[in-house]
Amino acid sequence: MVKLVIGIQWGDEGKAKVVDYLACDADYVVRFQGGANAGHTVFVDGRKYVFHLVPSGLLHPKTSVVIGNGVVVDIEALLGELKEISQGVSLDGRVFISRRAHVVLPFHKLMDGAKEEKSVQKIGTTRRGIGPAYIDKADRVGIRVCDLYQPGLETKIEAATEVKRFLLEKYYGMTNLPSIPEITDSLYKQAEAIKGYTADTELLLQNAYRQGKFILMEGGQGSLLDVDFGTYPFVTSSNTISPGMFSGTGIGYIPDLGIVGIAKAYITRVGEGPFPTEETGAIGESIRRKGKEFGATTGRPRRCGWLDTVIGRYSIGINGVQEIFMTKLDVLDELETIKVCTAYELDGKKIDYPPASAEELRRVKPVYQELPGWKASTFGARKYGELPANARSYIEYAEAKLGCRISYISTGFEREDVIIR
Repeated sequence: MVKLVIGIQWGDEGKAKVVDYLACDADYVVRFQGGANAGHTVFVDGRKYVFHLVPSGLLHPKTSVVIGNGVVVDIEALLGELKEISQGVSLDGRVFISRRAHVVLPFHKLMDGAKEEKSVQKIGTTRRGIGPAYIDKADRVGIRVCDLYQPGLETKIEAATEVKRFLLEKYYGMTNLPSIPEITDSLYKQAEAIKGYTADTELLLQNAYRQGKFILMEGGQGSLLDVDFGTYPFVTSSNTISPGMFSGTGIGYIPDLGIVGIAKAYITRVGEGPFPTEETGAIGESIRRKGKEFGATTGRPRRCGWLDTVIGRYSIGINGVQEIFMTKLDVLDELETIKVCTAYELDGKKIDYPPASAEELRRVKPVYQELPGWKASTFGARKYGELPANARSYIEYAEAKLGCRISYISTGFEREDVIIR
């Protein structure tokens, strides 16, 4: 059995908690795209775990994790993450890194930061080198994990960095750049440290599927950051939606694939880009404060706004979502009135589908339905009947407008703070 957990907003939907919750019976949890720009936070027994590259299913003792070929791997960051996790979790025979995954080099991070600083149009990148690493992959000069164990590594690194070195020095005015021998020596040491984790993960997963193992896939970023179907150009550099799972793992077609979409009870965004339902005043600040909406990777405050069912329906469609896991319902507990966006107005016309153009999406005006708040705590509720009547009405209204069943509702930080409907 294969199940995919996918965020259907702009990220930060609570994927880590959902994966951790659903992974209790999983044999493998697999990341298929992204890199150390992801930040997934899980609370178990009062302890906080933050995952960036490692899938969050590792907190279950019988579950193994896979970093697929679609991920770009910052090995230094990965080793630091594994070291921290290993203080409370055994890693022996449970972590697998694709030999076909591409490696993030120091020049990727330098280029990422320099471009963001000097660019006329800011994207809001995390500056973790993700975009430049994917550029090298497409340009066929990228360094893969398997390359770290072959002769000629220094020559490959030189080919991958010569243009970047020229640009960083001549255009961006940077000095004291790392030398090719320095990068090579560092990579050799890192390669030795991860050697025991590397594997042909596509074969591993294909065999596991044939054997009837439970494989849980997780995306790194939200669907609206997909390089093709997100709010381009304010997107990440990979395919974050469900079809990216196949190219990012090599597992092949899965006829019985189950797809769970994750959505907050409101919506947030980090960085630049259009956000039709954003609240920039006191309400937005209240949601940010109550929801602790600050990036796990960057620490940046997230932009907050009302649930948008127009872009939600779009995201459900491009992913083939079959059911929704709604998170952070409790963040809305204190509000007198709650809005839900049900349509847009663009140039005087009412539309119910998001425009492809980021410029047009910036111009839309959300059409809202106002619902009464419940002014009571939902925190920690584990049965649907425990929720206030207005909270249940809100969920059922959102479900109707999204056109997809909300099967799970998260009401708190802990693993078991979940309502199953």
